[in-house]
Amino acid sequence: MNTDTSPTERYLTVPELAELLRIKERKVYDLAASGAVPCSKVTGKLLFPEQAVRRWLERGQTGSAQGHAARPAVFLGSHDPLLDWALRQSECGIATFFDGSQDGLDRFAAREGVAAGLHMFDADAGAWNVAAVEAAVSGVSAVLLGFAKRRRGLVVKPGLETQISGVADLVGRTMTPRQPGAGTRTLFDHLLREADILPDTIGLRPVARSEADAVLDVATGASDATFGLEALAAQHHLGFVPLIEENFDLLVSRRAYFEPPMQRFIAFLRSDGFASHAAALRGYDVSEAGSVRWNG
Repeated sequence: MNTDTSPTERYLTVPELAELLRIKERKVYDLAASGAVPCSKVTGKLLFPEQAVRRWLERGQTGSAQGHAARPAVFLGSHDPLLDWALRQSECGIATFFDGSQDGLDRFAAREGVAAGLHMFDADAGAWNVAAVEAAVSGVSAVLLGFAKRRRGLVVKPGLETQISGVADLVGRTMTPRQPGAGTRTLFDHLLREADILPDTIGLRPVARSEADAVLDVATGASDATFGLEALAAQHHLGFVPLIEENFDLLVSRRAYFEPPMQRFIAFLRSDGFASHAAALRGYDVSEAGSVRWNG
């Protein structure tokens, strides 16, 4: 069942990508395994988002003076309610364009913003974000900062938390997924594979392109559940079944890091007001906000 309602979203198969790159299919599998090329794995098949692949190809071009141009003051990547609030509250003046972790990483590598919020799980290493960043922006002057650890699980209609204890209990129910390439979708697909659950056994609704939109689907009764954040479940007085604690980190251009807007934002992350608001939202641990997790 195709749950992606975006008319411009197109995915390449292994043979199509091999033809585009003029390489053997075996090399495509090697690129996907190393994380060098943007990809998603759906029901055992590798699919490659065409727009992200073309941005990946553009990053490999030489002879461009683009590397010396200032990045636009835009925060990219995954939507997070606490991050969204902190950017506004700090009055740093950085705009936002949130459309998922992979999209943010691709756009950051293409110099379309100064920073990107990420929660990308490396199933082989059982770790967050570093492997994806190293594969995508190797050689780029950037730093990965901790922002928060977040409790994520199944956000369900009130009362259903007594009937749903894990992803296996979603079979036969309606569920709102995120778009392919979003960190939330990648992690959810991983949990389905671990539980040996086929996506076709769940009534998947059209994708939601933000954490807030996915939870709103449950709050309005359109969906039984979504894979979301405890903070948003509490905000809408919905049931919550915790499944995992994830790292939400910030990939920041080193040049932008030392400029006034980003310094103002990072200083706010160390304030009592930020810590108090995070505690009030629930499901956040911000004790390592602003700490360096990786240096490029």
